[in-house]
Order: sequence, then C-alpha cells, then structure tokens
Amino acid sequence: MSELPQKPVFRFAPSPNGALHLGHAYSALLNEQLARKTDGRLLLRIEDIDQTRCTPALEAQMISDLAWLGLDFAPPHRRQSDHFEDYRQALDQLIGRGLAYPAFMSRGDIRAWIGDQERETGKPWPRDPDGAPIYPALDRHLSASAREARIASGEPFAWRLDMEAALAMVGEELSWLETGEGPSGAHDIIAAEPAVWGDVMLARRDTPTSYHLSVVVDDALQGVTDVVRGRDLFFATAIHRLLQHLLSLAAPRYHHHRLILGDDGTKLSKSKGDTGIAALRDAGIDPVTIRIKLGFR
Repeated sequence: MSELPQKPVFRFAPSPNGALHLGHAYSALLNEQLARKTDGRLLLRIEDIDQTRCTPALEAQMISDLAWLGLDFAPPHRRQSDHFEDYRQALDQLIGRGLAYPAFMSRGDIRAWIGDQERETGKPWPRDPDGAPIYPALDRHLSASAREARIASGEPFAWRLDMEAALAMVGEELSWLETGEGPSGAHDIIAAEPAVWGDVMLARRDTPTSYHLSVVVDDALQGVTDVVRGRDLFFATAIHRLLQHLLSLAAPRYHHHRLILGDDGTKLSKSKGDTGIAALRDAGIDPVTIRIKLGFR
C-alpha cells in the first residue's frame, strides 16, 4: 500500500440526478469543516456516470446550491463522464488478470432464477449488505470460447468481479482506518469483508464503469486522503479496499458520518422536495440558518 501525501485532501462527490437536500448539505459542510481543521484541500467531484438520470441542468442547480451555502472547492472540478477512459484502463487491468468476467444475466433473469431456487429449496437466497440478492454467477465459469460466441452474437453483458479469484489473489486480510461513525460507533481499524457482496458489478451494460470502480479510481487520481461520506456506504468500503489492493491504489482514511433523517425517520431522498436546498432557499431560509440547523456554527 503506497503512502498518502501529507497534506489532507477531502472531496464532496454528489450525483446530479436530482436536487441536493439537507443530507447532502451536511456531508458537504462536514467535509469543509474537517478540511479547514486540518489545513486540507476540499475538492468537488461530479459523479455523473448515470447519463440517463444526470443532466446538465441538474448539475448547474447543484453547483448553484453549493455556492449559495458558501462552500468553496479547490479547482479543478472532476466530472466522471469526462474520464470514462480512466475507468476502462482499470477494468482492463482486472480483465487481463482474470479477475473480471462478462455477466450475461439481466435483472429479470436474476429475479427469475433466484425465485426458482427459493421455491425449490424453501430458503431465501443470500443478500448483500444493501439487501440486494447476490449475483448467481452462473456465467463465471463459462469457457473462453462460449463467452466469445455469446459476445459475438450481440448478447448484452456487464462486467463483474470474480470475487473468489480476487480474494485468492489478495491472500491477506484487508482493513481500513475508520475515523467516523461505523455501526458500532467505534473509531478503529475495521476488518474488510468484501466476500459478503458476491461478484459485484464493475461495468454496466450501458455504462463503461460502476460506482465501485469509478470511486476508487477517482480517489486515487485526485490524491484523496480522507473520504467523508454517509454511514449508508460503510459496508461498501470493503469492496473499495479490495479494488484498491488489486489495482495497487493508495487507501485513504474513511470517516462515515450520521445520516440526516426526515420527519418520518427515514433517509432523505432527492424526491423529497421539502428538504431540498433550492426549496429551502425559495422559502426564504438563509444559509446560516441551514448551517446552524445541521450543527455547524
């Protein structure tokens, strides 16, 4: 594992697929606070790999909301859609080492196959920490000729990580330094358990990357030393640590913070307009009030 640079580098990385809400504001302001305390730099990364949902208009609104809150980011801003080649190079490394395979099962195929299995066995199919079913990986052991024939026929496919092969190649226990609020609230070295995620997606059928792959590549290329993000991504850190190891990328420190919840006790979403930054601004609420509401002086 390569050493991190001495000067801390933080990043706020929202997706312009909807309006920013109070949860985003909290994460951005916490990144700003920690960067100031450590004399670090704060970067803005626009995570727009989902080209169907992310739009220029939403991106412009997002940047306007952040400026209105008084947030100042060090240039340049990184837009993921401008760097698909970076992710492709990382994916090619994994493919070349036999750590990724073309996965042909669609979401409908997965649901149908798992449904059959659960009816036959009477047992629920394993789920990942987010509650999604583990990929059945029926195509993991296809022969090279079978894969080539299916690809040549035009059959759509995604790229998935061969978790068994990846863990065998690592050959050691992975961990990360957690300085925030994990499930136990402890600040400590956390053992990474990527196996619980199964063969995760590395590149989608219509997008040459996935969140997991792009985020570790971006953090490395931007020299990010401290990843500050919501607790809902705590368990995904295991996947990120595995990919960092496989791609020989530096491992940042991680700080997972509490989530801002709605009045109903659920996690905020971009569809809840009453907590949107633009909606609050239109209602006459000023940035100072929002900062105080979220616990920042």
